[in-house]
Amino acid sequence: MPPEVLWTVPETGMPSFADLGLPEPVLRALSAGGFTAPFPIQAATLPETLAGRDLLGRGQTGSGKTLAFGLALLSRLAGGRAQARRPRGLVLVPTRELAQQIVGAVAPYAKALSLTVTSVVGGMSFNRQATELQRGVDLLVATPGRLTDHTNQRTCDLSAIEVTAIDEADRMADMGFLPQVRAILDLTPTGGQRLLFSATLDGEVATLVRRYLHDPVTRAVASATAQVETMDHHLLVVDTTAKPRVVTEIAARDGRTILFVRTKHGVDRLVKTLRRDGIAAGALHGGKAQNARNRAIAEFKDGRTPVLVATDVAARGIHIDDVSLVVHVDPPADPKDYLHRAGRTARAGESGTVVTMVTPPERREVDRLTRLAGVRATSTEVVPGDTALTRITGARTPSGVPVAEPPKPAQNAPRKRSGSAGRGRPDGRRSGGGRSRRAA
Repeated sequence: MPPEVLWTVPETGMPSFADLGLPEPVLRALSAGGFTAPFPIQAATLPETLAGRDLLGRGQTGSGKTLAFGLALLSRLAGGRAQARRPRGLVLVPTRELAQQIVGAVAPYAKALSLTVTSVVGGMSFNRQATELQRGVDLLVATPGRLTDHTNQRTCDLSAIEVTAIDEADRMADMGFLPQVRAILDLTPTGGQRLLFSATLDGEVATLVRRYLHDPVTRAVASATAQVETMDHHLLVVDTTAKPRVVTEIAARDGRTILFVRTKHGVDRLVKTLRRDGIAAGALHGGKAQNARNRAIAEFKDGRTPVLVATDVAARGIHIDDVSLVVHVDPPADPKDYLHRAGRTARAGESGTVVTMVTPPERREVDRLTRLAGVRATSTEVVPGDTALTRITGARTPSGVPVAEPPKPAQNAPRKRSGSAGRGRPDGRRSGGGRSRRAA
């Protein structure tokens, strides 16, 4: 692995986007979007990536890395034109939600450069994606499973890829996707530029770097376990029998809130309880159909449901800047999960609060977990109606007036699916059925 360089703001101050060498149409689009100065991860990486170098980037979630690699890819592709089924740029991501977030983030800059961008993910129409690929796509954002389906069906040819970015590489490793990522990279030209962004650069990610990146430069803007200065961390120690009521009072607060629960069944149960008590809450987990997941995110983003209850499928794929509180209703499994959940708040310099619900039997393990995550959390014992609970989270008594359940989508007759694409998994792969697990 190359030595890691921790980037700091130069004595002359933060450079402008123009100083970084971005094309004029992109500069105009950035100005129109209200972006006046780059984030540190953008200033640290864009001069290297625009020069054509392979790069490893590490920054905390919410640090602006999507535009760091997105602007680099689009600028490198400017002036060219994609042929049918042969995209020119590729971004690989672990989840459908992250793919869609990236497409939305880079679309204005692609339009400014007269480039096309689309996503290829599971849970969406394979045939529609094949049609878009046939028209020609300059920048393709994809999950490994569905992209593999397209390459196997020969609806996508990766032989013209000029630059590839791999986002959330550590998450891909955790989800078992790296064998499939390697197979995809083997289909791209060996001389192409490659960028990799990850919270950690060890283990399987390091192996991927050694095999596929050539003389990469490494840039980091903060430690993977650094505590964000604008983020407050609290442990709320609560009796097991009182925990459901405490969670309900927290969810009744003003402000956009994400509650993380361990299982999809736990998510559905909690949403049902909250709505019964008068709290507009939405559910997000891997068992939901893609249109239901999209709807939950959209309603959370526009404020129709100020509370989102989610499993860890949302910990990396949801980028909404004004989430003021994250609650670990169930403590996360490991320090990385804690940090990625927590990263849904205090984004882009905003402030936020992270709360972990802790029952007495969980206390020792949660203390160890926060210590390994590099987090200093304040511990407080709480009960329903507690003034300390209100002070920390804004908790209040819910209205008790039930919120109507959203209408269920009409059940259509099953249709034969095109290709080998599956549904119900983050990357669109089939699951279960006793078949051997395909490389992810």
